[in-house]
Amino acid sequence: MGDELGDERDDVVRFHERLGLPGLIDVHTHFMPERVLRKVWAYFDSAGPLTGMEWPIAYRQDEDERLALLRSFGVLRFTSMLYPHKAGMAAWLNGWAAGFADRVPDCLHTATFFPEEGVRTYVTEAVEAGARVFKSHLQVGAYDPNDPLLEPVWGLLAEAGIPVVMHCGSGPAPGRHTGPEPVGRLLSRHPRLPLIVAHMGMPEYAEFLALAEAYPQVRLDTTMAFTDFTEGFTPFPVAERGRLEALGDRILLGTDFPNIPYPYAHQLHALERLELGDDWLRAVCHDNAKALFAC
Repeated sequence: MGDELGDERDDVVRFHERLGLPGLIDVHTHFMPERVLRKVWAYFDSAGPLTGMEWPIAYRQDEDERLALLRSFGVLRFTSMLYPHKAGMAAWLNGWAAGFADRVPDCLHTATFFPEEGVRTYVTEAVEAGARVFKSHLQVGAYDPNDPLLEPVWGLLAEAGIPVVMHCGSGPAPGRHTGPEPVGRLLSRHPRLPLIVAHMGMPEYAEFLALAEAYPQVRLDTTMAFTDFTEGFTPFPVAERGRLEALGDRILLGTDFPNIPYPYAHQLHALERLELGDDWLRAVCHDNAKALFAC
């Protein structure tokens, strides 16, 4: 590990040691088949239409190096967020993710889905195989969470109490089915669904906070929120910090590692400078996820 990465490691470790935590739990990290990840990186490199901006990837190391780096940071548990952009991909991705979880036991077994024939079958198979968390990406997948094909999936996950990390906010670019309205309709039918709103729901922060207030099983992850990068184009409203503090038991650390354009530690310091207190930081960076995933 080079000096620069060593400095980053020390910065992250100092952060959680100061809080008296054994480490961090990061609910929004990406591991996926190598050829898929390379395509994702190429998309970011090209400033594709869903980003529309320069987005340098901070951590382009090989998979083993990325795993070693997360562990050196003191990340105790993490996820392999992956998602299909079209029909026919999800079952294959789930097979890869199951194998990844088998060989990487500190990764929470992650799965995904797409509105297509057979979705109930392969989601059931993933649950029976031990999936602990699912990823739904309304922006990339360009699907409505209220698609009738997904109705049995939501019921299954709500009944099983398995969280779904959903990219449903309209940032960094709106999608056909992003925003709080489709998610609100989904939750009205499945109020017990353990939904984790990725990226704090940016830019519709207030609306997604309201959904969390209305539905006790709704949580939000911090992925890229409050950082200098994001504050430059979709700042979190200062007026909403009180609600952020009040919902401190339902906010989870997420980072988007490795696909972030800044050092990992910056996400942590962005949370720290909200000045919501060490108890809030301990809950967000470790305790809330530990309780949710019983890990």
